[in-house]
Amino acid sequence: MRRLAIAAIAVSCLPIAAAVAQRQVVQKDNVRVSFGGRLLPHALPRERPAPVTVHLDGAVEAVDGGSPPRLREISVAVNRAGRLSVAGLPTCTAPELQQTSRERALALCRGALVGRGRWAAGVDSADAPSIPAGGSVLVFNSRRNGQPGMLLHLFGTRPVRAAFVIPFAISRRSRGEFGTVLSAKIPKLASDSGYVTDIELTLGRRYRQGGEPRSFLSASCAAPAGFPGATYQLAKATFTFPELRLTSKLPGDCRVR
Repeated sequence: MRRLAIAAIAVSCLPIAAAVAQRQVVQKDNVRVSFGGRLLPHALPRERPAPVTVHLDGAVEAVDGGSPPRLREISVAVNRAGRLSVAGLPTCTAPELQQTSRERALALCRGALVGRGRWAAGVDSADAPSIPAGGSVLVFNSRRNGQPGMLLHLFGTRPVRAAFVIPFAISRRSRGEFGTVLSAKIPKLASDSGYVTDIELTLGRRYRQGGEPRSFLSASCAAPAGFPGATYQLAKATFTFPELRLTSKLPGDCRVR
C-alpha cells in the first residue's frame, strides 16, 4: 500500500508535547455524544510508516438524564496517514464466536486478535430503574463479503452472562483526509429494551509474515521538511440513531522522530 500523507498544519513555533487523549462532545435535541481518541506512539518517522496503536472511545447519554435513544449504526473514519495491514494475519468468523465466553473466544481465535476494550449499556425495565450491563470487548481480524473486516466480541457478566458479536466492515476512500472507514450496524439489545452507553477500544497488533515484521496499524508523521511535527484530523465518528445522526471530528498531532 502506498504511503499516505497527512493533510496537516505544521507546528513550528511551539514544541509538541507528548500525546494526550483528545475529546469532542456534540449535542442535538436530547442526545449528547462524546468521542475521544489517541494515537501512540506520539513520535513517528517523517518518511516511512511505523507500528502504532489507536485508542478510541465513545459515549451516548440523554441530556435530561433518562434513557438515550438506541444506537443503530456507528462508523469511524481514520486519517489517511494511517494504514492497515492484514496480510498473513489469521482470521476468525462470527459463528465461531457466537455465545462464547471471553476465555473460549481467545482459545478459538487468539491468532486473529487485533484489539481489546470494554463496553457498557443499560436495560430499561417497566417496574424498576434501568439495569446497568457491561463487560469486555475482544477485537478479531475477519473477512466480510470477501473484504477485510473485524469482529467485536462483547462479553458481559452483569446482569447475566451473555455474549454477542458485532461485525465491522472495513472500507477505503480514494479521496479526502480520511482513508479507512470502520462501520457496523448495532444489533437490538434485550429485545430493543437495551441501549449502548459506552464503548472503548484499543487497536494494534504486531506480527510476522514470512519472517518479516508487520503491524496491523501503522502511520507516519508527514510534516514538511524542517518542521518538528504536525496537527491533523485523527478520526471522524458518525453515530446514527432512529431519527438522528451526530458526527464528531477528533483532532490529533504528531512529532517527527
